[in-house]
Amino acid sequence: MSWKSRGGFEPSTRSSVSRKWTFLFCIGCFCAGMLFSDRMWAVPEVENMPGGSTESEEERLKMVSEGCNSSTKDGNNESKDILGEVSKTHNAIQTLDKTISSLEMELAAARAAQDSILNGSPLMENVKLSESVHKRKYVMVVGINTAFSSRKRRDSVRATWMPQGDKRKMLEEEKGIVVRFVIGHSTTPGGILDRAIEAEDKRHGDFMRLDHVEGYLELSAKTKAYFATAVALWDADFYVKVDDDVHVNIATLGSTLARHRSKSRVYMGCMKSGPVLAQKGVRYHEPEYWKFGEEGNKYFRHATGQLYAISKDLATYISINQHILHKYANEDVSLGSWFIGLDVEHIDDRRLCCGTPPDCEWKAQAGNICIASFDWSCSGICKSAERMKEVHRRCGEGENALLSAVF
Repeated sequence: MSWKSRGGFEPSTRSSVSRKWTFLFCIGCFCAGMLFSDRMWAVPEVENMPGGSTESEEERLKMVSEGCNSSTKDGNNESKDILGEVSKTHNAIQTLDKTISSLEMELAAARAAQDSILNGSPLMENVKLSESVHKRKYVMVVGINTAFSSRKRRDSVRATWMPQGDKRKMLEEEKGIVVRFVIGHSTTPGGILDRAIEAEDKRHGDFMRLDHVEGYLELSAKTKAYFATAVALWDADFYVKVDDDVHVNIATLGSTLARHRSKSRVYMGCMKSGPVLAQKGVRYHEPEYWKFGEEGNKYFRHATGQLYAISKDLATYISINQHILHKYANEDVSLGSWFIGLDVEHIDDRRLCCGTPPDCEWKAQAGNICIASFDWSCSGICKSAERMKEVHRRCGEGENALLSAVF
């Protein structure tokens, strides 16, 4: 009996196989559907969580924003801190540079003084080494240029604008201002002229003696000797030279100079540029007129000789180089020539060259007190020994000005 004769056996087998494959196929589709559904629904479920993801996202954005702001603020603060540190460093470098420069100048001056002493040429007759070792700081040293024959002039200065006795001592100790008459020695050391000065100094104690031979034609050399001696004896911010026939208001002078303390190389006075006088026999004749060019030319700008002031660095420069600095016939021209080629600030202050009354009196009444007063026609106060008291009374700054002054 064949398969066909049994009827329907073969179709039954095929149906059975189809149902099995269909069942397996359904299970596989179900599993695949579950897997596919899990992957596709994972993101929507997270996004649709109530409040969670939105709040966390906002918090993250806020944190990022705050982080940026804090970073900006920190950056600004850091920039300000850096600029501040740079400024402090710059100031420190400037201060250090000035200190080093000052020490170098002092060292050079000390070596020059030592060489001068070892060579048998002391800075001055009564120099004591102890005076130049431990020195305090002063505002200014005022050297009053004088001569052997000027006793009456000196007395008129002592009776007016130059403090005496305890007042002068107070001026040095409390105000830091030293005032001395400046004089050298005669051509015959130990002679009657020198003994007269020694007796006067013993009485008043207000002289600075120089290792210098006095003489009108030697004023340039005396100027060098004065600055070299003064800078060796006193550590001051400024060194002033004034003639003994000029009236000075010390407090006003000190206040004016104190405003320039921060500057290292200052040359102050009434700046002028007079003609170079080639003709012999005239006052202020310039033997070396040919160095200034054609006849009729003028000098370079320099301070008039009645009163001028220089800072410590310049005084030290003169002390170190005094043996090679050229001397012209006129000491004010010589001083100005020594600073040519140097980085020096020239300060022209016309209060340093006021006229005698009524000029200085009018200025004082207007509140513009003069620093120095004299007559141009006499290159000083005419008949100063007789007129100094009058000028002081009418143009002086007052006795209390110096006591209340702060430098």
